[in-house]
Parts: sequence; structure tokens; C-alpha cells
Amino acid sequence: QQLSFSDLLQSVVIVPTLLRTVINEGAKIPLIGCIVQLYFFAVTETLQFFLLCVMSYDRYLAICNPLRYSSLMSHRVCVKLIAMSWLLALSVTSVTVIAAATQEFCNQNTINHFFCDYFPLLELSCSDTSWAQILAITVSTPVILSPFMLIIGSYICIAHEILKIVSSIGRQKAFSTCSSHLAVVSIFYGTLIGIYVVPTRNQSQTISKLLSLLYTVVTPFINPMIYSLKSADMKNALKNIIQ
Repeated sequence: QQLSFSDLLQSVVIVPTLLRTVINEGAKIPLIGCIVQLYFFAVTETLQFFLLCVMSYDRYLAICNPLRYSSLMSHRVCVKLIAMSWLLALSVTSVTVIAAATQEFCNQNTINHFFCDYFPLLELSCSDTSWAQILAITVSTPVILSPFMLIIGSYICIAHEILKIVSSIGRQKAFSTCSSHLAVVSIFYGTLIGIYVVPTRNQSQTISKLLSLLYTVVTPFINPMIYSLKSADMKNALKNIIQ
């Protein structure tokens, strides 16, 4: 539910500006509105890192420690983990957004993007943005890598546990409990790596925009569909449509 809410919030923040930009071949937004959009967008992105990590831990307990699952992942523990994820997302994001908001913006006021992303916004600044870029990298690196490493570690343990299952049906059932989450993690991290890690200064701005469109609009739309595939009603509906 929290992941779905995060996807919905991200769509509400990004899509209206995106539609105005496409329809009117550009959109006007005040600086304070741009900062607010950047903040809520960054919060949803950061929150998803932590939520995906919590979900991988949940899958790890369900497969590797099923007898103690109900006690280790109780409702109280879930609430604490979600609250901690929100708190970290709100606090970490505030640091980088404040760094962007305190920059000096002069005559250049056209951002070459669909929405107010961090680095495209810094390009409009007429002051030295090196410290803001270093701060963003310093803060975002552990936020991105720590959950990713925990997710990888969880799935290594899960794969090791699944390989111990003798029955092929049992293996398939165990893997099916993780397939949806694994697909969402792959799409989410894959698009982010394509935008922020792989590209160089010579990369086409059009490619960067398309990748941004993928993880801000397409991914939030696909996520609920991926998790819905586990539902028997959804599977039957898809079979009827195909037939």
C-alpha cells in the first residue's frame, strides 16, 4: 500500500506539469513551485528505495524463516519500518533540496526537462553549484547503495534457500512469492542506473528525458499491474482478454 501511495504521489506531482509541457510545448512554473515539486518527487523516490528494501526483508523472512515470520514481521514491526522509511526519506531529501533552493538564480529560467529534477535545476543557477552537486552525491550514494546491497543480500539468501527445496512445485511456489518484487526492483534500479550512473556529459538530452519519463510515469503505472498478476482474478481476466 505504501509503495502504491508513493507511486500515486509521484504521478500527481509530475504528470500535470508533464501534460502541460507536451500540450503547450512548454509550461511555466514559479521557482517556489519548482522547489516544491522537486522536494515531493525526491521524497517519493527516496521512499521507494527504503520500501523496496523492507519488502525484500519481508520476503527473506517468509522464505528463510517461515516459522518465526509472524513474530519477526508483526503489524507493529511493519508500522515501525514504514515510519522509519518515511522519516528517513523526508529528512534526507530536505538536505539536498535546501541546497538547491539556496542557489542564486539569475536571467536563465528555462529548464530543459519535463519536470524540476535536481541537476537540471542546478544548471539554471548562476552561482557555484559544485558544493551542491557534491552534497547530493554524498547524501544519495548511501541512500541508493545501502538498500540495494541489502536487497541483493536478501535474494542471495532466498536463492540459496529455494535451491534446498526438493520439490519443483515447492521451488516454483517459493519463487513466485518474490517474482513481483524482483521485477519492480529491476525496473526501478535499472532506469535510475541508466539516467544517473551510465550517462556522460555527451549523452543526448532526449535519451535522458525518455528515461526520466520511464521511471516517473511508466514505472508507477506498471508497478500495480505487476503485483496484481499474483491475483487469481487478474490472471483469469487476462486469460479471457487474450482468448
